[in-house]
Amino acid sequence: MRTIGMKRAIVGAAIAALAMNASAAHAATATATAKARILQQLTLTNSTDLDFGTIVSGTAASTVAVSTAGAVSCGTGLTCIGTTTAAGFNLAGTSGAVVGISGPSTVSLTSGSNTMSAALTYSAPTVTLGATGGTFSVGGTLTVGASQAAGNYAGTFTVTANYQ
Repeated sequence: MRTIGMKRAIVGAAIAALAMNASAAHAATATATAKARILQQLTLTNSTDLDFGTIVSGTAASTVAVSTAGAVSCGTGLTCIGTTTAAGFNLAGTSGAVVGISGPSTVSLTSGSNTMSAALTYSAPTVTLGATGGTFSVGGTLTVGASQAAGNYAGTFTVTANYQ
């Protein structure tokens, strides 16, 4: 009887050993690498304002356009005087990184209770930063009403820059 018990124990141990080897033969391992890329914090500064210059209004509504390069196009019936500039912005951050530019499509200019609206145009939807950063500009087309009320008109708009 003792021999039978001993044989059973040896057979059980052998089966257990084979089962352990069988699962080890089917096991697989792999390694992965954890990564992180750190970018410098973006800074965005305004270098020039969007300036439509001095405008003498006419009897009919018209427009004044300032390109993203600052060139002016004075509409029919208007007289445009003085220097015009596109809004200029400077970016600083990680060289080689792509930065997306976004902002409103219009800005409202007011003088007291009087208003005018300008459609905004961006020089580029993205900027790739170089060693010294990057730049972009914003121009616009101002709608001047017929016999627009005299005044100093101003309005603000906010642009946003985000790493892509």
